[in-house]
Amino acid sequence: MAGYTHAKDEHLKRLRRIEGQMRGLQRMVEEDKYCIDILTQVSAATRALQSFSLGLLDEHLAHCVVEAAQKGGPGADEKVREASEAIARLVRS
Repeated sequence: MAGYTHAKDEHLKRLRRIEGQMRGLQRMVEEDKYCIDILTQVSAATRALQSFSLGLLDEHLAHCVVEAAQKGGPGADEKVREASEAIARLVRS
């Protein structure tokens, strides 16, 4: 079971909101809106995705990584490595 399963509906709701922001950006470009207004909306959408990502990462650490660490063995090392790589990708983005 995924660490986010308990909040799946909440996550889907947030993603649908972000999807709406993306459609709004497309509409702004189609309607030739002012560049700065579009960039402002891009920034808001980026922050929304970052917030979603950090929440998901937090749940992964609290559930998947902790569970693997409690069990020990190579699975624990793998989960920590995956989490470290995910954090590195988020920091670079």
